[in-house]
Amino acid sequence: MNILVLADHDRGTPKKIAHQLLTAARGLADGEVHALLMGADAGAHAEQLGAYGAATAHVWDDSDAEDYATEPQTAALVAAVQASGAQVVLYPGDPLLSDVVARAAVRLEAGVVTDVTDVERDGDALVATKPIFGGDMLSRCQVEPGRPQMLGVKANAFAEEEVGGSPADVVPLEVTVDDAARRARVVEVVEEQSSGRPEMTEAPIVVAGGRGLGEAEGFALVEQLADALGGAVGASRAATDAGWYPHQHQIGQTGKTISPQLYLGVGISGAIQHRAGMQTSQTIVAVNKDPEAPIFSIADLGVVGDLKQVVPALVEEVEKRKG
Repeated sequence: MNILVLADHDRGTPKKIAHQLLTAARGLADGEVHALLMGADAGAHAEQLGAYGAATAHVWDDSDAEDYATEPQTAALVAAVQASGAQVVLYPGDPLLSDVVARAAVRLEAGVVTDVTDVERDGDALVATKPIFGGDMLSRCQVEPGRPQMLGVKANAFAEEEVGGSPADVVPLEVTVDDAARRARVVEVVEEQSSGRPEMTEAPIVVAGGRGLGEAEGFALVEQLADALGGAVGASRAATDAGWYPHQHQIGQTGKTISPQLYLGVGISGAIQHRAGMQTSQTIVAVNKDPEAPIFSIADLGVVGDLKQVVPALVEEVEKRKG
């Protein structure tokens, strides 16, 4: 069984999720582990993936790969599956890739399982586990035997672990992109202004704010605490729907899934939808004035109190200990 990992990267630097998927693939494959990197500067650090188990890194970075567009990316994914001889594709469970994977699956007659949190071998087959009903239940899924399998794995479902192997063999991927595949094109890219904080799905510490903040200005307290701890800022769906914080920071079933070493929820009640996106955090701390808030049922440490008093005191203590 060869496994192909769709490796996400930032201008050539592999992201944490790429290392996690390669670690998972290494434990599942009894053949070779391959990686696919698409986009600008994709091959800059591709050989480093060998440290996580990739034998070969297939790189596609020509002009058609520079901007995200569904059809060219689909052609590249199909070409990589064929070039690697992979029976399984592990890809980041990111909404951005859902259309590419869906189209590639149709062309390859593959089965797709999304929102995967665990994968295990069962003889010659793989069994994927995914949460359903807001995380209240787990479903075990298996693709029909004889078909390629494409599994969308949530961030932090697996720990990243270096194997100390030799550098990956970097191979340019030959992709045929016809005129029909170029019908849609990117005409403008607006880059989000960086806050200087770590990306939420990769950060070891996340401080999240919810409806209990009372207003958009309340996120200033969340940002102060996140900056003191060197963490990322997250938000509940209620807060983003209210326009208090950008939607890309939403944590939950319809947002991002995180699993940091420390999650600190401020003014978040802990609805099922939100808990589905953060309940695998290693340590959960909650600050809420309602002692009956559902989030306390999964918290390792709960503080019942006024967040406008608790958070500034916490920031002061963190800064004191850092100094």
